Amino acid sequence: MKISIVGAGYVGLVTGGCLAELGHQVMCIDNDAAKIATLNAAGLPIYEPGLQELMTRNRTEGRIQFTTSMADAVEHGEVIFIAVGTPSMEDGSADLQHVLTVASQIGRHLKKFKVIVNKSTVPVGTAYRVQKCLQDELTKRGIQDSLFEVISNPEFLKEGAAIKDFMQPDRIVIGMDKSPNYQAVHQKVELLYSSFNRHHARTIWMDVRSAELTKYAANAMLATRISFMNEIANLSDLLGADIDSIRRGIGADQRIGHDFLYAGTGYGGSCFPKDTRALIQTALDCGSQMKVVTAVENVNDQQKTLLVSRLIQYFGEDFSGLKFAVWGMAFKPNTDDMREAPSRVIVQELLKRGATVSAFDPLASNEGLEAVKHDTANEAHLKRFHMADSAYSAASKADALLVVTEWKTFHHPDFEILKESMNQLLIVDGRNLYEPQLLQDLGFAYQGIGRRNQLALTFKANQRLAQKEEIPA
Repeated sequence: MKISIVGAGYVGLVTGGCLAELGHQVMCIDNDAAKIATLNAAGLPIYEPGLQELMTRNRTEGRIQFTTSMADAVEHGEVIFIAVGTPSMEDGSADLQHVLTVASQIGRHLKKFKVIVNKSTVPVGTAYRVQKCLQDELTKRGIQDSLFEVISNPEFLKEGAAIKDFMQPDRIVIGMDKSPNYQAVHQKVELLYSSFNRHHARTIWMDVRSAELTKYAANAMLATRISFMNEIANLSDLLGADIDSIRRGIGADQRIGHDFLYAGTGYGGSCFPKDTRALIQTALDCGSQMKVVTAVENVNDQQKTLLVSRLIQYFGEDFSGLKFAVWGMAFKPNTDDMREAPSRVIVQELLKRGATVSAFDPLASNEGLEAVKHDTANEAHLKRFHMADSAYSAASKADALLVVTEWKTFHHPDFEILKESMNQLLIVDGRNLYEPQLLQDLGFAYQGIGRRNQLALTFKANQRLAQKEEIPA
């Protein structure tokens, strides 16, 4: 089948590469000429494990091509995916200007029937707005025939594991409303995704509005698990309990499961923050409130400052003259994505308090530096930040090491090298990578999140034990 994908970003390129891998003839279009030039030169404007190999193979075999011409893309595709960005606006709602602009552009070039697929994450009602943009353009051209059907097909891709998510999906959500073209479009979409339904049906059919809401609901549910566990972890610190034991204890319940139960510095990235805010705003637009989701957002915002709060407990409010090492800038491993990364909040708070910050990330060094430059209005603050070329050089002469992203390369460092190079032996572990007792035996002051360890008991639990003797240590 011939497929066109508008938007050569994260979702568009992963979708295009994977559909080409299934044998479809794919054309990706983007209005960024530099991005298309990079793709035509066998490069990639984003990082995703396995995507470079996928693109190289399918480009060589002639199943994927790249262009800036909307006319060519519309002519090529029987099915046209809209996969452009929907960033948050100031009120948290999704900015649909790119989606609607693309819809109008497609409408200017439509000559025969096409299936238009909303792949971008969009609020309920967007399919109707896309349909109106398309029809308005056709009307301007004097065309009254129905030359399109708009359906919803939200993506469920995790950065760092997107190819596996696409090629081995839990489900494929298709939103379609009844229309004269329903049967023909249904058959075309079934053919498009037939490779995934050979052994058992993964496609879930529903109306368009339900499909649009499904994506937001799924991400809000996962974000809720993260914020819930972070609250339990913070309570564990107050009581001297261990969040890792608690995680295993509740995760063994089949109704709960083990996924998304890890405490940390909060979620980031392009999906959870944007989608929870959009869901909150959608409810407000309807005269309602998403009280749970609003609380999830508030907890997450507070969690991003938790590591700095731990440093304040240890050093006091003023960090002048102190150097802190930050391991990990990207919002999660296996990506260079800095969008909504907790590291951005942490670094800004450290710099504001007078600290010098040396950071290292295995992949996002350039992106991390650009993000800090974007966030830092004070030039004097920026002079106290630099990206190191290795984890150990970042930690050299540091008064504390902050683990912010759980890259595998950080899981088993040489602690003897750290002991020799650090100015003070304090590790604030924002991802609970290390065993508290092991670090303490090696001579480090260790602070995890919700871990039963010396610092947590000293700062919090012992104070409460003194007040409430009935709570045992």
